[in-house]
Amino acid sequence: MSDASDDFDDDMPSDDPDFDYDDSLGGSDVDYDDNDNFDNYDDIRPSDSRMRACDVEHTVLTLDELQRRQREQVDQVASTLGLSAEDAMTLLLHYKWKHERLLELYVDDTEGVLRAAGIQTRDDGAPAKYATVPSKDLPAGFMCEICCDDDDGLETMAIDCGHRFCLDCYRHYLTQKIVDEGESRNITCPGDGCRLVVNDGAIRLVVDDRTYARYRTLLDRTFVQDHDRLRWCPAPNCENAVECGALSAGASRDLKTIVPSVTCSCGYSFCFGCGLPEHQPCICVLVKKWIKKCEDDSETANWISANTKECPKCMATIEKNGGCNHMTCRKCKYEFCWICIGSWAEHGTSWYNCSRYDEKSGVEARDNQAKSRASLERYLHYYNRYANHEQSAKLDKDLYVRTERKMTLLQSTSGMSWIEVQYLAQASSVLQQCRQTLKWTYAFAFYLERNNHTHLFEDNQKDLEMAVEQLSELFERPMQELAENKVLVMDKTAYVANRRLVLLEDTARGLLEGRWRYQVDVK
Repeated sequence: MSDASDDFDDDMPSDDPDFDYDDSLGGSDVDYDDNDNFDNYDDIRPSDSRMRACDVEHTVLTLDELQRRQREQVDQVASTLGLSAEDAMTLLLHYKWKHERLLELYVDDTEGVLRAAGIQTRDDGAPAKYATVPSKDLPAGFMCEICCDDDDGLETMAIDCGHRFCLDCYRHYLTQKIVDEGESRNITCPGDGCRLVVNDGAIRLVVDDRTYARYRTLLDRTFVQDHDRLRWCPAPNCENAVECGALSAGASRDLKTIVPSVTCSCGYSFCFGCGLPEHQPCICVLVKKWIKKCEDDSETANWISANTKECPKCMATIEKNGGCNHMTCRKCKYEFCWICIGSWAEHGTSWYNCSRYDEKSGVEARDNQAKSRASLERYLHYYNRYANHEQSAKLDKDLYVRTERKMTLLQSTSGMSWIEVQYLAQASSVLQQCRQTLKWTYAFAFYLERNNHTHLFEDNQKDLEMAVEQLSELFERPMQELAENKVLVMDKTAYVANRRLVLLEDTARGLLEGRWRYQVDVK
């Protein structure tokens, strides 16, 4: 008799694919010369430069270009409304750089707009007043309301509201707002209940250079965050921003029909819609569902459901640890049948025949067990292949180092120039790019409904995976063979890159045409 146990192993079975490929691979209609110079081998594209369905137009903006755009908007608003540059910037910060909306509101209610932005309204149209004044030049009896210092030698500071404080307290207040709290817009006067904003000019006058540099950095961040079509490049130490015109105001709707993959000038590719690393051809909503599915405990529960059962009496989760179907719960000592979950006492002498036990609860238990097991097997099929390519993607850095080493060795042993061995770097880059694409094809396929379009997608997926494995195998050959088969490596590299584009193009067109149907709600 088997002794039911509630201690079970959490290990899940492995389901790694075993590929058996033919060594032959069709070539592409590309002519190569041994002296070809591959200046940009991060991506291989056909000679046709027309936009494909899987591409999105985007522009990389440096920090200088971002600041130039800020100055242009400030100058435009200042000249149009007849305001100072400081007041124009305060207005733009308050209205989140929506200058067209700002101009419309300003015409309708000038005083209301200025008041809402924290700007003192002045009949003469004079710019904001701010200056440091020695306390000895002020009327007798001045005392800083923050530190209560009334020394005649104090430097003081006030803006239009007239709330005057000593310069040290004003500087400390602004430094705390900027450095500690990360504020860059709507920093109001330290006066109790005052809503007037300390503008850029006043901040520059009071704080030190380091704090002002931090303030400008925060302004740059708000500028990008306030624009729907701008996003910072997520790559470490990269200060560039990317502008993508593919997304409209209804970005959530657009992200169901496109995967806006962009590439920064630093070489990093990411999704403009969600900010995650590039995940073509899988749309953002499915990417988030897949990541959550892989990270949370739902699949552990699924494994438990598929490999364990609950005691019919005390509902303790148990695992069968022997061949006999006569189970005894360790917790409550209840005896039951593992097959039908029925009481063992009702089985009589028919220990291995559950046909006599045909209650509805037993049938439902068996059906649920079968469904749970089938669901788990399907998930593992896609997850293992996804994880395999994800692991390969994590080795990108090592692959790049090994590629450089191969290029150096090949250059020294074959007499080739550094330009002539660039085809190895090109092959390495294409392999990394295709591994990333293949990884997300399995997440995408997991959520697709089965139909003729799905079969075509899986055919393209299979062709790309076969080509990638062939190129990977060729890439790992000894140096001498790589030197002798340079044209073959280049030809297969171009073929693999082309197969990736075929898959992405077909998937992207399917998204635009509404061809794909999913097993989950993507609304």
